[in-house]
Amino acid sequence: MDKSKDLSESVIFPKGEKLPEQFSKYFTGTAYLSMLVPGDDEFNCPIGNVTFEPGCRNNWHKHPGGQILLVTGGRGYYQEEGKPAQELKPGDVVKIHPHVKHWHGATADSWFVHLSVETNVTAGLAEWLEPVTDEEYKNLKVTRESQ
Repeated sequence: MDKSKDLSESVIFPKGEKLPEQFSKYFTGTAYLSMLVPGDDEFNCPIGNVTFEPGCRNNWHKHPGGQILLVTGGRGYYQEEGKPAQELKPGDVVKIHPHVKHWHGATADSWFVHLSVETNVTAGLAEWLEPVTDEEYKNLKVTRESQ
């Protein structure tokens, strides 16, 4: 089976469009976004379906209100600053506490799809930081811990 196969036809939610420049500048590689619940409605809990092409990852960043990732397809990584990266697969849930510096993205040979749930959004917007370098990504120390 070709692990790099585009998962966009087999996932639950639509792949969406390529990230607009305001967000894509914080990613290495190509990612797509379909907002399932907008952030400006009465629920105040934005939920986006994010699809990463193989090797794509976002920059290090922090969420003042925290974030939850619900993995729905492919294989990816999640890493908190100072800890080994964790390999993610469909069904994994990652609870990211407020102000924790982290990044997430696809493995080099697989697409990766997750729902991004922004929590406590009244605390403020994500703080985008430096990119995960190619060297850091290539030399990841990976664990398979459950979240």
